[in-house]
Amino acid sequence: MLFLYNAAIQIAQLLLKPIAFFNSKIKLFVDGRKVVFPILEQKIKASDKTIWFHAASLGEYEQGLPVIEKIKEKFPNHKIILTFFSPSGYEVRKNNTVADVTVYLPLDTKSNAENFLKLAHPEMVFFIKYEFWLNYLNELKKQNIPTYLISGIFRKNQMFFKWYGGFYRKALEAFTFFFVQNESSKKLLLELGKTNVAISGDTRFDRVATILEKDNSLDFISEFKNNTLTLVVGSSWPKDENLLIDYINSTKHKIKFIIAPHNIKSEQIHQLKSKLTKKTVLYSEKTSKNLADFDVFIIDTIGILTKIYSYADIAYVGGGFGNPGVHNILEPATFGVPIIIGPNYSHFAEATALVNMSGCISVKNKSELNAAFDDLIINEEFRSEKGHICDTFVLMNKGATAIILKNIFNDPI
Repeated sequence: MLFLYNAAIQIAQLLLKPIAFFNSKIKLFVDGRKVVFPILEQKIKASDKTIWFHAASLGEYEQGLPVIEKIKEKFPNHKIILTFFSPSGYEVRKNNTVADVTVYLPLDTKSNAENFLKLAHPEMVFFIKYEFWLNYLNELKKQNIPTYLISGIFRKNQMFFKWYGGFYRKALEAFTFFFVQNESSKKLLLELGKTNVAISGDTRFDRVATILEKDNSLDFISEFKNNTLTLVVGSSWPKDENLLIDYINSTKHKIKFIIAPHNIKSEQIHQLKSKLTKKTVLYSEKTSKNLADFDVFIIDTIGILTKIYSYADIAYVGGGFGNPGVHNILEPATFGVPIIIGPNYSHFAEATALVNMSGCISVKNKSELNAAFDDLIINEEFRSEKGHICDTFVLMNKGATAIILKNIFNDPI
């Protein structure tokens, strides 16, 4: 079976090159990997001590950041190597300040794994949440390098738990310890005979809780808000926006809207703007406008949504009307903002928990969405109650980073 896995990786590697000519994201994926080994050769000396963290994409990076920061504090003389699989993670965070070297993870071939580990020579390795690359794991095990999974999630439908998944189960032997988010993940690993497992919770709670300690002010958002009730739409997709547009255009409530789409391609942004009848301004136009005069503010840039949530009275988090589902709800939650999402959230434990606790409202269609908006806009007490549930939920679930580090190093950090 490992032969078939390796064959599939090789085929993918061949197919991606011609596809890159027609797809900008795949081009980044392919071109970015061409320079990984030269960068490692340039930035990592044979005498350097290193620690390697791998994140699939942006969400996993944010999830692992509290651990990366604490490890960096504990080992100030080590170089931190950070790898991403996806362009949507690497391109946004390639200039981060926490890692000494940030690169794409070369595709999971045996030769790539051997070469990467030879150049990186990490003393410890951390995989964040998931992504189990068999050749890398097998090589880590072969070299006896301590390897940890943090904020891990396991589900019964994964390859490890299938009758034909023996080669995947074998790869799990590379992990020195598994830090998982919940009891069901621990139970599944125990069924495989893995006793080196502990429930730590989700490090994302530690990450978002620290947001409150930072300066989240944005003068232009304050100018736009102008002390008016504001609904922030975060990470929206066209399916979300199709439902929202009618409400925004028709509402008689005194309320402003900030929309931060997931995709900020120019054509999509202008298409969205063209459908709105309320006075609408783009982030890219803000310097030439009196923002207080507008009803809708479309954020056609990246990297500021977290701070924008601090100005929200109500949040709608997108993705819940598509697959794989809703985006990050913890950022608005930490600010004590009541949240509305679509129906596809079952794969996200924090969303499921907040819906069950009634801090987050899931809607299935336009009429439910409109009703939820109206209820939260009209009833200040109702809005405040749900917001309080949200920030309490974040505070109650802090502490995963401390559990992980205490288990690894046998002392609190």
